[in-house]
Amino acid sequence: MKENKKSNLLMIMIAIFIATFMTSVETTIVTTALPTIISKLNGLSMQSWVFAMYLLTTAVSTPIYGKLSDRVGRKPIFVTGVIVFSLGSFLCGIADNIYYLILFRAIQGIGAGAIMPITFTIIADLFSYEKRSSMLALNNTAWGISALMGPLIGGFIVDKLNWHWIFFINVPLGIIVLILVLLGLQENQRTVNKKPIDVKGIISLSGTLVALLILFQMLGNQRLNLTLVGIITVILGFFAIGFFRVEKQAIDSIIPLKLFDKQLFTIEILTASLLSGMQIAFQIYFPIWLQAIYKVPASVAGLAVTPSPVMWLMASFFVGSLVKRFTPKRITLPIVFIQMLFYIPLIFAKVGFPMFMFYLIAGVTGTGLGIVITMNILIAQQIVAEKEIGTASSMLTLGRTLGQTVMTGIFGLIFNLSINHSLSGHTDISFKLVNQFISSGQNLLLSSNIDHVMDKIILEGMHSVFIATIILFIIILIINFNDKNKQIIK
Repeated sequence: MKENKKSNLLMIMIAIFIATFMTSVETTIVTTALPTIISKLNGLSMQSWVFAMYLLTTAVSTPIYGKLSDRVGRKPIFVTGVIVFSLGSFLCGIADNIYYLILFRAIQGIGAGAIMPITFTIIADLFSYEKRSSMLALNNTAWGISALMGPLIGGFIVDKLNWHWIFFINVPLGIIVLILVLLGLQENQRTVNKKPIDVKGIISLSGTLVALLILFQMLGNQRLNLTLVGIITVILGFFAIGFFRVEKQAIDSIIPLKLFDKQLFTIEILTASLLSGMQIAFQIYFPIWLQAIYKVPASVAGLAVTPSPVMWLMASFFVGSLVKRFTPKRITLPIVFIQMLFYIPLIFAKVGFPMFMFYLIAGVTGTGLGIVITMNILIAQQIVAEKEIGTASSMLTLGRTLGQTVMTGIFGLIFNLSINHSLSGHTDISFKLVNQFISSGQNLLLSSNIDHVMDKIILEGMHSVFIATIILFIIILIINFNDKNKQIIK
């Protein structure tokens, strides 16, 4: 009987590992293949929506799946997510124009919204608090492998097969996950929850998230339509106010606001969200910095972020021993402070800033994120009632998605404003020329004088982005400094 239970656990963990790899590698593979896809489908003007639509539907569906998993069980929701994701992947593979691709990416995102948070929830159900951190760390290896292998797999598929297989590859992986979960995952019969589903909450939350994501996608664009931004802001306010009113009266709310009455839960969610937002700064702007200023090829520039996933998965194995010895506050504060110290030189960096520092900073970033974000998941699950673990896991996943989306828009806005401000004193240089310099600086022939000015303009933009990053670190430190919890969570 014990051997049977162990084999079931092994099957489930393999399924979770493959599912995590399948959804996380999707981003890096599509990024690699995007230039080819855009070229084949003539979709340059719509390229940002290939990612934005996936992100949007993932964010909207995540809290809904989290709540449903607490009501009806993990297995049916997880199976549904895998089927929808696999179907969306197949449809993306047969898309013959950019509009169909964006539509089918939305279906993919709806599936991913179930897979990502439910993997955390299943781990919480199957393992005790003491063993859970090791299992979360083990599952992190799927993310680490996907971050390293994604560009290689994407490049190989595009070169040797064609871009359609970027999506088709998920179908057999999805079938394997389905078989393993259907055979291996046994759930206790749940008491049927006869409370009405919070339809008003789902609608108002979905409206809020859609408006929020669209708003920050728009803020990241170089050309801002202020009228449209104003309209979206009003719509966001309408849905957000409606959501809080509805949730206060709901019998079984989609997001139980009472969870946020627990200060520690709120702090863990905010910390994970803000750190995920900070993560965007080095993931996007390190490669741009290296390409534009150091004139290295895109493939070499992309390697600057690779120390992060490697150190993330290695560091996450230490979380279990740390949470047994220290309170969350005493773990987060020194780690975030050290991270901030490593980012401070970036706001003063000149053209000759040592290139190895980018790799070092990425490694320090990954180490900190591996410990703190894994701890955030662990603590958030532990301090809520068992019946709310699915909701808590989805809140943390949603918080991370929103953190990255919001900060992508804010960093983009800051970078664009800084570039435009610098250009005001150089009538002979256009924003278009700066864009060309950033994307292909190693091939653009310019006079030494203009080349020097370009370096200065881009560096000022980078300094502005990383000043915002330092501010983000300070906010995280303030939030955690005010944590009143003095007990080690057991």
